[in-house]
Amino acid sequence: MVKIAVVDYGMGNLHSACKGLEKAGATPHITESPLEIAQADAVVLPGVGAFDPAMEHLRERNLEHPVKEAIASGKPFLGICVGFQMLFDSSEEGTQPGLGVIPGKVKHFRSEPGITIPHMGWNRLDLKQSNHPLWEHLSHNSYVYFVHSYYAELADSSVCAATVTHGTQIVTAAIAKDNLMAVQFHPEKSSDNGLQILSNFVSLVNSKIVVHR
Repeated sequence: MVKIAVVDYGMGNLHSACKGLEKAGATPHITESPLEIAQADAVVLPGVGAFDPAMEHLRERNLEHPVKEAIASGKPFLGICVGFQMLFDSSEEGTQPGLGVIPGKVKHFRSEPGITIPHMGWNRLDLKQSNHPLWEHLSHNSYVYFVHSYYAELADSSVCAATVTHGTQIVTAAIAKDNLMAVQFHPEKSSDNGLQILSNFVSLVNSKIVVHR
């Protein structure tokens, strides 16, 4: 069975993320051990809360390098919510530098008539990398669950895997580049579509294991 390290840095929706992965057929391990992260078949970086405390907790537990090493190793990696935002250079939400794995900055939604901030609830994905394995068996009108006040502004639009529209603002909902995938929404709270996305991630991990064996 696929072993997935769910990074524990003191913040995040760890147990709900694990439940989703278990339903998808994986064996998730909540861990703050660099060795377990290195030995896992894949890594998930979840997150809820604010950018600065998340980065501070990650660094206090000496997990910044293991997370970057996991991404560089080529194993499948999935960031969720704040775990998505942490991959970028910086955030308007704070002053801490991000992981800097993907060039870009996390910015606050602009206020405009008729929208609420945070962007909270179900919204429709517009798939950009429509053939990406993460989107297998999803329709182009799939709805997923969001809770966020900040979005990622990409330096390189080619890594954008999906967008979402809030008011008049079209922002990145997911990125994908090589083995790295990350989503702004919560797949573990997104009912059947979210479970399908997690199942697709687990299937992708399985395919990588078969290739390497």
